[in-house]
Amino acid sequence: MAERGDRRGVAFAAIVVVIAAVGIYLTMWPDSGDDPAEPHQEPTRVAGAPPVSNTPLATASGAPFDVYSYLPMKKEQLAAAADVAERFTAAYGTFRYDEDPAAYAARVKAFTTPEFGNELTRTVTSAGTIEQNRNDQIVSTATARLKEIRQIEKASIVFVVTATRQVAARSGDKQLSEEYAVTVSQLGDDWRIFDIRPSAEGQEGDTSG
Repeated sequence: MAERGDRRGVAFAAIVVVIAAVGIYLTMWPDSGDDPAEPHQEPTRVAGAPPVSNTPLATASGAPFDVYSYLPMKKEQLAAAADVAERFTAAYGTFRYDEDPAAYAARVKAFTTPEFGNELTRTVTSAGTIEQNRNDQIVSTATARLKEIRQIEKASIVFVVTATRQVAARSGDKQLSEEYAVTVSQLGDDWRIFDIRPSAEGQEGDTSG
């Protein structure tokens, strides 16, 4: 647990350094947006107070700024990880009561790490899950959309993904919107799903097992 805390501390410290660097970068550029047609007014000063400047501490500039240079991965890697998170979440929410549970498990395992794939298989092929789906004759079709990036580390990213499920069932048809925190970890040149949970539960982003 101490090792996990150290890694999270390093990741948090890196984020703080990036934010500080961005702030310093932006404050170095002078404000050139003053209107020469308006009379210049000196700011009101209180006796004994330090001088007050009308120039904002941080001002936008025309200079290029590449946020990806501050991340521990390339733009293409981030895009690939996000794509895996979306496709997995859609597959995870797409199933039907008359499908072989092993086929459903194999479909979602194609996106996961071996350990998490085994965990998912035990869940989706459990007698309780199968009985519930068959009794209600559930047919679920899902789409997924990336909402935000919650956390970035050197070899893992936690995305928040919104899944929209169209559900047909004996108990009544409905549309469900569900948010998941999806952890994607890097395995060699590939990205794999390390964990998925309801987004309200949060995740640590640690993929060391």
